Formats: sequence, structure tokens, C-alpha cells
Amino acid sequence: MTTYGLLIFDEAEELDFIGPWEVFTASSMLRSDADTAVLIAERPDPVRCNKGMRVLPDHTLDDHPMLDVLLVPGGRGARIGQLHNPVLLDWIAETARQVTWLASVCTGAALLHAAGPARGRRVATHWNYEDTLEAHGDVTVAREARYVVDGNLVTSQGVSAGIDSALWLIGALHGRDHARAVRRYIQYEPAPPYLADEPLAA
Repeated sequence: MTTYGLLIFDEAEELDFIGPWEVFTASSMLRSDADTAVLIAERPDPVRCNKGMRVLPDHTLDDHPMLDVLLVPGGRGARIGQLHNPVLLDWIAETARQVTWLASVCTGAALLHAAGPARGRRVATHWNYEDTLEAHGDVTVAREARYVVDGNLVTSQGVSAGIDSALWLIGALHGRDHARAVRRYIQYEPAPPYLADEPLAA
């Protein structure tokens, strides 16, 4: 059994956690509901996300089950709102010491850096935040990859890249064939309609 904890907070980017949530829960379904995914917030109140979606957490920082995986999303809340929240940062630091895998999507890497676990590591983040994160020091920003694995830390670029990293992660946990089955189930076969008229270098 794998227990996934997805942290949410005000102004978290919706798809940063909803994309991985879909991957983790679809993975569990294909494993005969063997796994659990829970949303965790500082307080039990509904969370207002970056684009306005309101989400109700399953647990708070104090009452969640033991986690195997912790995922931290990005959004304005990650890079501004929660970046100096000692309660949240202390919880991330402590929980990071207990989980098997630690992950972030987009600017969630900013919270992992502020809390400590991303320091001295190689990470990915949103393209528009790469210079800012690197300027904080004690971190190497990988600009060429949608997701990066450094030890037990999996970080990804913005929004949809979180789905890529979540699929890699369930492959690491439960095998590549299983991850391929999940990818097929959720029909994750990206074909961006405007890719042909985008510059190759981005």
C-alpha cells in the first residue's frame, strides 16, 4: 500500500496537484484500490486555489496518516503566500524526513527550497521562476528537463509536467508496465495543437 499526501494551500495552482491526484488515484484503482491519496492543508477550511477553485482538504498538518509520498504544488501561494509561513515550512521539513519520496510541481520547488529539502539538490521548476529560484542559492536548476530526479526528490516544471513526474513516480514504485497502464487509462498522450508553430528553443 502506498499513501500519497498532496499538500494544498491558498493560491495553490490547481492542476499542479489535480494532475498527480488523477495519476495516483488511477494507479490505486488499477491496483484494486490498494493505495490512498489524501489532500492535506494547514487548516480544515476550504482552500481557495490559484484560479479560484475551492477544495476541501481531507486532513490537516496534525491529523494526516503516515505518508509514503509527499507532493507540494506551486502557484502564487507557493512562491509568495506560503514562502515565509514557518508552520508550513517546518511541517514540510519534518515530513520530508519521513517519506520515501518527496515531489514538487512548478514553483512548489520554492517551498522545498525554503523548507530545506531542495537545498544542495538539482531541481526543476516553472520556466518563469528558474532565475529567481537559482538566485536563492544552494540549488541547481535544471532548465532542460520537464522533471528531474535527485535521490528521493522528484521535481517538475509547470502544471502539466506534474503529470509526467507522477507517472514516473508510480513507475518507480510499482513498475513501468503499471505506469504505462495508468497512462493508457487516463489517455495521457499529449498532442499540443499549437506545437508546430512554437519555436524549438524555449
